[in-house]
Amino acid sequence: MPHFTVRISETALDEQAEEGLIRGLADAVGSVYGKQFSHLVAVDIIGIPHGRRGIGGKPTAQAAPNVTLSLREAAYQHPDVPDAPARLISAITDAVAGVLGEQTREQVAVGLTAVPEGRSGIGGRVA
Repeated sequence: MPHFTVRISETALDEQAEEGLIRGLADAVGSVYGKQFSHLVAVDIIGIPHGRRGIGGKPTAQAAPNVTLSLREAAYQHPDVPDAPARLISAITDAVAGVLGEQTREQVAVGLTAVPEGRSGIGGRVA
């Protein structure tokens, strides 16, 4: 199951931004792997309080979204999805900028985490 963790300044969040990020990130996965995968996406948004976010060793008031996608390792190298990592990073960045505004594009940091087969589960079962 694709799982996003988004760490972002609390000041950038409101109900509209939260809903937009959740929907946009699910759609980003769907744009790469097919719409049928969108419903599998889980998103956790973690708001960082003012003064507890920094870039380059200095506190910042910028939104500075840090987005991590955890996905099965094989999905990043799927033969039917050429350049999956690059496509995901682009789609994720587009989704975040689409919700938070184009001015945040250069702040969006995306990390892709590969989960080896047999090391994830749902409902108490290895998936």
